[in-house]
Amino acid sequence: MDKVEINQYVSFSKVIQGFWRAHDWQWTPQELNRYLHELVERGITTMDHADIYGDYRCEGIFGEALKLSPELRDSIEIVSKCGIVLPSERLSWTTGHRYDHSRQHIKQSVDRSLQELNVDYLDSLLIHRPSPLMDPNEITDALMDLVKAGKVKSFGVSNFNKSQYDLLNQCLVCDKLHITVNQLEVSPYTLDIMTDGTLNYMQQDNVKVMAWSPLAGGKLFDLADDKAKRIMAIIGPLAQKYQTSTSSIIMAWLNKHPAAILPVIGTHQISRVDEALAGFDIKLSDQEWFDIYTASLGHDIP
Repeated sequence: MDKVEINQYVSFSKVIQGFWRAHDWQWTPQELNRYLHELVERGITTMDHADIYGDYRCEGIFGEALKLSPELRDSIEIVSKCGIVLPSERLSWTTGHRYDHSRQHIKQSVDRSLQELNVDYLDSLLIHRPSPLMDPNEITDALMDLVKAGKVKSFGVSNFNKSQYDLLNQCLVCDKLHITVNQLEVSPYTLDIMTDGTLNYMQQDNVKVMAWSPLAGGKLFDLADDKAKRIMAIIGPLAQKYQTSTSSIIMAWLNKHPAAILPVIGTHQISRVDEALAGFDIKLSDQEWFDIYTASLGHDIP
């Protein structure tokens, strides 16, 4: 699988494996280690994390698996996110639910992530969500410290709209600090970033979009949902035409967009991974793409 350049230091695989549910998998380190090898063999090398996933446990679960094959670190890219605080009985400082973009919190979060993941650096650090109290200068100071220490190779954001992106990006001045990634929700079910201009804006600035919930968190398969029924009435016959799965068609739909959307999949079933990869071999026509798009809108285009 070809890779997508994020900056001169980092490239991502076109499909990204997410680990927000890793705690629920209840795998041994050996089982997860085997899965990591299966992913890399298929060209999926980018691993998406956040400090808060699984009540602050998922990074540690991944780190235990990585310890079994330390050489695997040279074959993968690790992304993690910080900036959200969730109450947890495991960590005394997590009092209440809030955003914390302070210099101290960002640096402490990265240090904890590195320790949990059992690595020396992150290929990309993302600010998990924008905050009403976001001080772009303080975030920049934290990132400068992390870059100088060799702990971060690239930087990005998650769930940032155009104005939030601009507010932060105007303070970032060097190659490693330029916002290179924005992780956003997008799927055939959720078109907001396509219709409000966010996706075009990211494309204009060469910011790669990581798509969380590319299958809409399973809503696309809820036949009691009228919107999902409209969309799947188009996707189902296309799956039959191309002799593939509906998930593969969804991946093909995302891949057709010129912004080079990078889907983040959360499965732990290798058969589901293979379905996602199969979508990259399918070339939907423009009409087929628009049929899915207008089904989601619920009306024809002007």
